[in-house]
Amino acid sequence: MIKLSLLIMLLLTVVIGMGLRWRQDRLPQVAAARRRQGLVARGKARIDLWVTAAAIATVSTILVIGGLHWLRVWFE
Repeated sequence: MIKLSLLIMLLLTVVIGMGLRWRQDRLPQVAAARRRQGLVARGKARIDLWVTAAAIATVSTILVIGGLHWLRVWFE
């Protein structure tokens, strides 16, 4: 079960990270501001994006796996 949740978190992190990056590219204000940033600022923004994606993936995995667990407990 632990391996499954880690795999789900990894896949969700990648999918959510790609979605967040796509969203940033679509917003004109964010895309224009990102072009003017220096190397360190772009690196920090990229790390922030992946940390945000990992946090969202972690919370969603906890909710889904925990919900499935409690459904199993209630229906036994």
